[in-house]
Amino acid sequence: MIEVSHSRGTYQIRFDSVVSAIQSDAALVDEHVFKLWGSRLELTCPVYVVPAGETSKSINEFGRIQEFLAAVPVRRSGQIAVIGGGVTGDLGGFVASTYMRGIRYLQIPTTLLAMVDSSVGGKVAVDLDAGKNLVGSFYPPESVVIATEFLSTLPARQVKNGMAEAWKTAFIMDESLLPLCEKPGDYQDLVSRCVTHKRTVVMEDEFEVTGRRAILNFGHTIGHAIEAATGYESLLHGEAVAIGMSLEALLGERMGVTQEGTAEFVTEKLQLAGFELDNPCKGRTEHLIELMKRDKKATRAGLSFAFLERIGACKLVHDVPETLVREVME
Repeated sequence: MIEVSHSRGTYQIRFDSVVSAIQSDAALVDEHVFKLWGSRLELTCPVYVVPAGETSKSINEFGRIQEFLAAVPVRRSGQIAVIGGGVTGDLGGFVASTYMRGIRYLQIPTTLLAMVDSSVGGKVAVDLDAGKNLVGSFYPPESVVIATEFLSTLPARQVKNGMAEAWKTAFIMDESLLPLCEKPGDYQDLVSRCVTHKRTVVMEDEFEVTGRRAILNFGHTIGHAIEAATGYESLLHGEAVAIGMSLEALLGERMGVTQEGTAEFVTEKLQLAGFELDNPCKGRTEHLIELMKRDKKATRAGLSFAFLERIGACKLVHDVPETLVREVME
């Protein structure tokens, strides 16, 4: 069991079998999870099935769920269960943070990406056409329950999608994780180590004030821009982040922040892991830069990136020249 302290108190992250008889007033469940695991979950409360895919992280879907909770009705003292991957978790958490000005929610991640990353830290949000996660808040769950059993029905592409965030953790703060990323056999060990690292960073900088938590965004400045530019359809989040990590490692070297040879190492590891790292938005660099300017790390002075200093160390760097970004993106 892992405990996370935050400004409102604490919550626990525990490993368990697939949860049954969840005690909540309502449940939000990803549609694929509901088809595969609905009977095992034995939900006895009203269920809202969230359409699968990044496009569900929208203002429109957010509104529909709010209406559903009001119709149940869920009271302010109530709790909802949020069961699914990163999309359902981010969306459901944001719904919980705003319905009746905030109700409790139980986070049950069902994908590898959600288990190693998005279910921990209390960042909840929806996307806009202008960019990813632009509307959201910091709102920690009541608890997080991780059942790696869910991974037995996860498609191979989705497993690789989650591994991108595990690779990120290894690159930014724990070189000893690399062998586990190369041959992930025991997912509970991998998830536990990634979650423990994220817990440490989140507790040091809960609201992204000092820049420490920004290291978790390595690969995400470019990755989020690519996701938005491609309409959140052709690439999964981890696939876009993998491209972002390769390009941002190179950009870090060009900036003189990243140790020479690191970009080649990162790119080689990701390629061997099966990631396609060609930039799908070549010829659209100006559009990507405009999207990057909307990134939450950006300042009035310019673009900001989480750059590796070397494998196992990362820091936030502001005022990255657009000319250099153009060179690397092309």
